[in-house]
Amino acid sequence: MTSTPDYRSMLAVALAEARLGLKEGGIPIGAAIFDETGKLIGAGHNRRVQQGDPSVHGETDAFRNAGRQRSYRKLTMATTLSPCWYCSGLVRQFAFGTVVVGESRNFQGGIEWLRSLGVRVVDLDSQECVSLLADYIRANPAVWNEDIGEE
Repeated sequence: MTSTPDYRSMLAVALAEARLGLKEGGIPIGAAIFDETGKLIGAGHNRRVQQGDPSVHGETDAFRNAGRQRSYRKLTMATTLSPCWYCSGLVRQFAFGTVVVGESRNFQGGIEWLRSLGVRVVDLDSQECVSLLADYIRANPAVWNEDIGEE
C-alpha cells in the first residue's frame, strides 16, 4: 500500500521560503525539493534582488541547495508559483517526476509544457500563494516584469 504524498506540507516549506525572501526585500517565490519518502533535501527562494543575480530563482536556489543527486526522477519539487520557462527547463533537463505548484493564476509559465512532457504537475491553487505574489506584483510591477522577462 502506497501512501499519498503530503503535497500541502511540501508547499508549506516553499511558502516559508517565499516569506523569507519577501522579508529580505526580494520577490516572494519559494521552492523545496523532496525525495520519494517526503524527506526535504533542499529549499530556497528567489534571491534575484538580494544578490543582483538574475539566475537565482526560487527553484534554482532549492536545486543548488539540494546538491548533486544520482537521479531526479523520483523527486518532487514544490514551488509557490508555476515555474517560469527557465525553471521549467531545469525540471525538464533533470527529469523531475513531480512538480507541486502553489498557484498558477498570477503566472502560467511552462506548466502546460511540463504536463505535455509527462511531468506530474499538481496545482494546489493556494489562495495564500496567490495573495502573497499578487500583493507584491501590485507594489513592485517593474521588479516583477524584470523577473519574468517582460518590458
